[in-house]
Amino acid sequence: MKRNKLISVALIGAAAVPVAAAAPPFDTAARVAYMVDLSSGATLYAKGADLRIPPASMAKMMTAHIAFNMIKKGDLKLEQKCQVRPETWRQWHGPEAGSTMFLSPGEQVSVRNLLHGIVTLSGNDASVVLAECVSGTEPAFAVLMNQEAQRLGMANSHFGNSNGWPDAGVTYTTARDLAALARATIESTPNFYKEFYTQQEFTWGRTLGAGNPITQGNRNPLLGRVAGADGLKTGHTDEAGYGFTGSAEQQGRRLIMVVAGLGSFNQRIEESVKFMTWGFRAWTSRPLFARGRKIAEARVQLGDADAVGLVAPRDLAVTLPAGASGPVRVKIVYQGPVMAPIKAGQHIADLVVSTPDTPPQSMALVAEKDVGKAGFFGRIWAGLASLFA
Repeated sequence: MKRNKLISVALIGAAAVPVAAAAPPFDTAARVAYMVDLSSGATLYAKGADLRIPPASMAKMMTAHIAFNMIKKGDLKLEQKCQVRPETWRQWHGPEAGSTMFLSPGEQVSVRNLLHGIVTLSGNDASVVLAECVSGTEPAFAVLMNQEAQRLGMANSHFGNSNGWPDAGVTYTTARDLAALARATIESTPNFYKEFYTQQEFTWGRTLGAGNPITQGNRNPLLGRVAGADGLKTGHTDEAGYGFTGSAEQQGRRLIMVVAGLGSFNQRIEESVKFMTWGFRAWTSRPLFARGRKIAEARVQLGDADAVGLVAPRDLAVTLPAGASGPVRVKIVYQGPVMAPIKAGQHIADLVVSTPDTPPQSMALVAEKDVGKAGFFGRIWAGLASLFA
């Protein structure tokens, strides 16, 4: 049974949280645009957020995400060597093959350097070499991509290859799904995110003739233009136009933005900077609960305790239009009573914050501690209690 518990904002020390100002206006030339504030889960802007689009090289975010998680689990090593198959080199070499890391046939390249080639250089060759190294073939790696998309709830995404190369519509995604993917990478593998996505340039390969090292810059339009920008990935094909999934953090507040369908390289820079700047200036974040703060309790069924504390897994905040004033409504929603056993940190309930001018902002609450199953007599007592309830 779904349970809702209203919380008095005054009782939780947030009586001064303001609201009741109109959502700040924004317009963009992008055909698709989406922005979410990770501090609250609030959607700040949505234009065609669920329209299926070709991701172009933004698909490489999933390739990197899978590699990061495999390294985190110990299933892949950063210094593990991957060989560039001559067949792969021939397919992804030359001006018709798009962005390249300038790999050489037969070359042994570490996973670390391939990831730099994917993230910083957007190398189509690097993506396929890594995919083949992990799964044997690129189609087998695409299976992993789709399994991970399903796990992350990317319901409107499908991957047919590792680099986003046009494939007659097999590969598609949405702005909302790309933001979910970016969030998963940032939150599940923060160290790898910082190491690879903030790189300004990378050097690999040599020029023909003179043999000079080839250094290429990161195409991220926010790096060096917006304070706190640190990711993620651009994309461009004739079919998709110019797109970008980006993130920046300022004063503990992180935004993720997606734009797609823009007409030029320079327009992507202009619209991306304008969009992210608007997100930080037109909206404000007000704290609700500090990480680890016990907010309420949830009833437990057939456990060795009758209830479990609900705590904030991170600092929780509400996102509001700048200059807003007035109270907010906060409630806890969960399916209950919750069945034991329960692990500390398990997602149990959601804190839902409502304001007059924004959609509800939902934030996860987790179990304060473990709750084991009740013993034999405890289960009998619980059965009797429910019988006479």
